[in-house]
Amino acid sequence: MADPRGFLKHTQRETPQRRPVPLRLRDWKEVYEDFSHDTLREQASRCMDCGIPFCHNGCPLGNLIPEWNDLVRTDRWRDAIERLHATNNFPEFTGRLCPAPCEGSCVLGINQDPVTIKQVEVEIIDKAFDEGWVTPHPPEVKTGKKVAVIGSGPAGLAAAQQLTRAGHTVTVFERDDRIGGLLRYGIPEFKMEKRHIDRRLEQMAAEGTEFRTSVNVGVDITAQELRKEFDAVVLAGGATARRDLPIPGRDLDGIHQAMEYLPWANRLQLGDPVGDENGLPPIHAKGKKVIIIGGGDTGADCLGTAHRQGCESVHQFEIMPRPPETRADSTPWPVYPLMFRVSSAHEEGGERVYSVNTEEFIGRDGHVTGLRGHEVKMVAGKFEKVDGTEFEMDADLVLLAMGFTGPEREGLLSDLRVEINERGNVTRDANFATSVPGVFVAGDMGRGQSLIVWAIAEGRAAAAGVDRYLMGHSALPAPIKPTAVPQR
Repeated sequence: MADPRGFLKHTQRETPQRRPVPLRLRDWKEVYEDFSHDTLREQASRCMDCGIPFCHNGCPLGNLIPEWNDLVRTDRWRDAIERLHATNNFPEFTGRLCPAPCEGSCVLGINQDPVTIKQVEVEIIDKAFDEGWVTPHPPEVKTGKKVAVIGSGPAGLAAAQQLTRAGHTVTVFERDDRIGGLLRYGIPEFKMEKRHIDRRLEQMAAEGTEFRTSVNVGVDITAQELRKEFDAVVLAGGATARRDLPIPGRDLDGIHQAMEYLPWANRLQLGDPVGDENGLPPIHAKGKKVIIIGGGDTGADCLGTAHRQGCESVHQFEIMPRPPETRADSTPWPVYPLMFRVSSAHEEGGERVYSVNTEEFIGRDGHVTGLRGHEVKMVAGKFEKVDGTEFEMDADLVLLAMGFTGPEREGLLSDLRVEINERGNVTRDANFATSVPGVFVAGDMGRGQSLIVWAIAEGRAAAAGVDRYLMGHSALPAPIKPTAVPQR
C-alpha cells in the first residue's frame, strides 16, 4: 500500500527545472534538467492509493497509476515498468507530450497540488531504457494472417505492436520518408527528441513489425491492391485536414499552415540537407515579425521554434478569452481543468493576445506585411465584434495553428468507400470496425483531433478488434469501453 502519510510529509509538488531560457534557445534539446530519483520517490509517495482512483478515469489508457507510483516509492523500478507497459506501449511519448488528464482527476488535487504522475511515468520508462529492460517481445506463434496499418503516428504504432505480438504479420505504411507521423515532424525537438522514437522502432522491428516509408496508400498502392494483399486493414492516418482561415489576403506569400512550417525545422535537426547557406530551412522566422493564429499546443510549438530561429518579434493570437489562473468553475474536479498555463515556449518570450479575431491580411508586392483584427466577446455562445477595438499589426510571417477538421477524404478513404459520420470522421462500431468488413480505424481518423493518450488507447483497442475479427477471439486488452465509441 502507499505511504499513508506521504501526502502529509511532502505537501509541495515538485517537477524538474527547465534549463535557463538564454541557454536552451541556443540548441534544440529538450528543455528540462535531470530530476533526482530521491526527489521523484518523495513525489511518488504523495499518491494516496485512493480507494476509488479517479486518475484511472482521467486516463484513457487506464494506467495503473497508484501501483507504479508505490513501486517507485519503494525503489522497485523494474516492477514499475512492467505495470506501466501493461497498459501503455509508449510511456516515453505520453510522459513528454500528454497534457496529463490523470493529474486533473487526482484526488489529492481537490485541495492540494496533484501528484506528479506524468513525471513519474517518464522517469520509469527512461530508467528502463537506460537499464536495458526494454527488450523485444516477438510472438511465440505466428497466425499466418497479414494486417496493414496505414499511418505511423501513436495510434498506428500502438495497433501495430499489439497485433505483431499477437502473432500477425504487420506492415506499417507511412507516406513520409520516416516513421512517426506527427511525433516525427509535428512535435519540435525541444519538446521530444526524436531518439525516443528511434529506440522504440528498433524494438518493434526486432519483434517483427515491417515498416514501409514513402508510400502514399491510395496513390502508390490502390485500396483494391491493399485489400487483396492483407486480411485486415487499420486506418490510423490521423486528422490531417488543416483548418484554414479564408479571409481577404489569405493568398499572400508568407502565410503558412503550422504543419507547413514545423516539419522543416525537424528535418534540419535530423540532418536533412534542407538549409540554405545560413543553415535556415525554406520557411523560417529569423529576423521576422511573426504572428501565430491559434493559442493551443501547436501554436506553442510554432512559438518555441520561432524563438530558436531568431525571430524579431512574435505574437500568439487566441480568439477565446484568457483562462483563469486557477481551475475554472466550469471544469470542477475531476474534469480536466480549464486554467491559464505557461509552456516552456511561452517562458521564452513573445506576447499572448486573447479575445481577438483576424479579419484581413494585408500585403505588398504579393507578400504579407501585416493583418487587421479586432477584439471579440462571447454573447449567447457566439463571438461578437467589440466596436472600436480595430487594430493593425505588422507581420512578415503568419502561421495558422488552428487545429484540424478531420481526415483527408480524397484517395484512400473515398476508394475504400468507408462511411463518414456527421463530424467528418470515419464511422466505427464498438470494435473499431468501419462500415467496410475487415477495415478498422483508430485514433484521430475516427475520433477527430485529440490527445496522444487517446490515440494510443484507440490503437490498442482497435488491435483487439482486428485480432477478434481474424481469430474469432482475442486476449489483447482493449482499454476503451464500447460506450466510449460512437455507434454506427
